[in-house]
Order: sequence, then structure tokens, then C-alpha cells
Amino acid sequence: MASNIPLPRIVQLANTISEAVTKMQAVLSAKGIPPPSFDEEHEFNLPLETTHDHNIVLDATAELHDLMLEPLNLMYQHGGHNNSLCLQAIAEFKIADLIPSGGQVSFGEIANQTPLTEQMTARLLRHAMTMRVFREPVPGMVAHTAASKALHHSAASDWLQAGTTEMWPAATKTVGALKEWPASQEPDQTGYVLSNKSSATLYDVLAQDAKKAELFAKGMAVFSARPQFSLSYITDHYDWASLGQAHLVDLGGSLGHVSIALATKFPNLSTIVQDMESVLENVTAPKQLGDRCRFMAHDFFAPQPVKGADVYFLRWILHNWSDKYCILILRALLPALRPGARVIIQEILMPEPGAIAMWKEKSLRSDDLSMAAAFNAQERTVADFSSLVKQVDVGFELRDVIEPPGSALGMLEFVWRGPT
Repeated sequence: MASNIPLPRIVQLANTISEAVTKMQAVLSAKGIPPPSFDEEHEFNLPLETTHDHNIVLDATAELHDLMLEPLNLMYQHGGHNNSLCLQAIAEFKIADLIPSGGQVSFGEIANQTPLTEQMTARLLRHAMTMRVFREPVPGMVAHTAASKALHHSAASDWLQAGTTEMWPAATKTVGALKEWPASQEPDQTGYVLSNKSSATLYDVLAQDAKKAELFAKGMAVFSARPQFSLSYITDHYDWASLGQAHLVDLGGSLGHVSIALATKFPNLSTIVQDMESVLENVTAPKQLGDRCRFMAHDFFAPQPVKGADVYFLRWILHNWSDKYCILILRALLPALRPGARVIIQEILMPEPGAIAMWKEKSLRSDDLSMAAAFNAQERTVADFSSLVKQVDVGFELRDVIEPPGSALGMLEFVWRGPT
């Protein structure tokens, strides 16, 4: 007689992991792609068709790991402040740059090129090694892994330094900010402001400190250059050609990457990139675009000067602001809108709890708390955005939600029906 007793959860998870890994490896083998490796020369490359099984493996291995820890140890493992400590040291002292590709150096040699003692160098790096950042091939010698190699003479090191020197201290002060300014929506009442020991917001600091601004700019460039932020998710997943001869305003468009990509692919589009004057200094569009890609200094809190455009596009803008300020940004568009005009918002779209793989949800919720610590801002669900836009004017209608497979960002298309 067959037993109806279910398998223990740890056995279920082990079987799930085995089945999913087998499916993934079959795809990799068929395509001639090497499996994931910690080797420093390994280039991480998982085809889109492995996404489902990849998510299963990451969630199941994390659950199995956590089940094997007693409760207090589980909380300790997830605390992770010492992870940030050693990563900050690695970024601050450019330790990845001190280790040659394919080679190895001693803890002492590394220490001689930093303010650290040999003992502290070993302590910090051996902790990092437990996170697969660096390795110790023979006692006392340090070599790269794929993770540490990504920091080697790379702007990724700037990204790590910005995160550990600016965002980590802000996170440690966020509870204090929540006590001092409950329910605040102001960007100068944050964990970042408390950690900086001044009333200056992160925006103020970046405007006044060229070195920090460059650090953040380089770090964000590396972050946004990853495949999941590809501009192809904008150019290829919305029917731009159907707009006919159309004008698009790219609010907070920085150096014009989005507008240049759109104008290059769609001859029917003319674009205007708007950002602060300091950002647009010495910026020019490719000559072959002629006047179909222009730049204009504009503060998006001020009334929109370009009236009657077909599309007003905001990419990764609103997540930096609380609802109060998002409403001001969107309300500044109203005097320029004609009935039928589109406002397209591209942002992280927060899932409902449990709707996606937990490892992805954890990453997104981490992003959300980073926005709180830095700006009193947040990541939002589709419902959050819809409510926000309706507070600006009930004449807005949510026409479409576009979430391309593989993209970190989704697009919301709002159409303005006119004043009500």
C-alpha cells in the first residue's frame, strides 16, 4: 500500500533543485554555453529560456539554506552588516585593482599598498571570500573570482563605493529618521541627511561635490548598462511607428540615451531631451539625427514649456521622489497637454507579495528601502502609479502596462483625455 506521507520539505527542495538544474544544463549544453562558475574569466550568460528554472533554483536553494539554520542564526546570517564592512574596504582601497588578472598576490603585498595592516587585510578579505569575492588558492595568497574580477579596474568599483560609503550609512540612520520625522515625504528628512550630519539632500551633495557626483554617475552607468536595462526594451516593445510623425519630450533624460535610440530607429520621431543645465553642458546629439534630437535645459517641477507633444516620457524619474513631489512633477505637465497626449512612465513595477520569485522580490524590496533611505521616495506597484496619476487629474486613463520578459523596468502608458 502506497504511503500518503509527504516527503520532508528538505527532500522536496533537493529534488526541485536537481530537476531544475538538469533542465538548465540541457539548454546550456545545447547552446554550447559554459555553466555558471566562480572562475575569474567566466562570463555569466544564462539564456532567457532558462529564466523559469533559474528562479526555481535560486528560491529553492535559498529556502533549503535557511531551513538548515536555527532561527537566531538565520537572522544573524541575514543581518549582513559585516558584508557591507568588508565590501566598503574593498571599494575604498581599490583592492581588486591590486590583484593581477590570472595571478595572485600575498596579503602582505596588498597591505603595503593600502593603509591596512597585513592582519586586517587578511581578516577583511577572508570574510569577503565567504561571499565568493576573491579566493585563497594557497595559504596567504589572494586571487580573483568572477565577482572580484568584475571590480578590477572597472567602474563597477565606483558603484560599490557609492553604495557602501553613501547608501549603507544612510540605511543605518533610516530608523532614526522614521522616529524623528514620521510619515515625512521630504527629501531633507531622511536617513541620508542624518548620516551626512547636515540638512543637505543627496541631490544637494551631488550638485556641490563634483567627485561624489562623478562616482555616482560612473556607478549608475555600470548598473544601468546591464542587459535587463537595455534600451531595446523601450524601442522594441512599444509601437512607436504607429504614432506617425510625432514629437516626444524626454523628461530628466540626462545625456539623451533614450531619445537618441528612439530617433535613430524611428525616423517618424522627433525628440527633445530635458534636464538641468549643469547636466546638459556640452552635450550634443549625433549629427545624423539633425534636429530630430534636441536638448533643452528644464526643471521638471516647472511648468512644461513644450506644448502639444504627442508623448511625454519619464524613465526612472518618479522612484526618486515621494508621492507629494511626483504629483508636482506630473501636474507641471498639465498646461502642455492636449487631449490624446500620452504620458509614458518607465519604472520598476513592484509585484504583489509572492507574485514573483522570492529572490527577485527581495531585490526589488531592497531597492524600495534604498529609495526611502536616500530620498523618502519609493518603488511602486501599477496600482500605486495609477492612483498617483489620478490624483494629478482624473482625465488620465491607464491604457497599457508593458512588462517585456527579461526587463527590469515596465512601461505604463497613460492617455490624457482632457480637463474634467
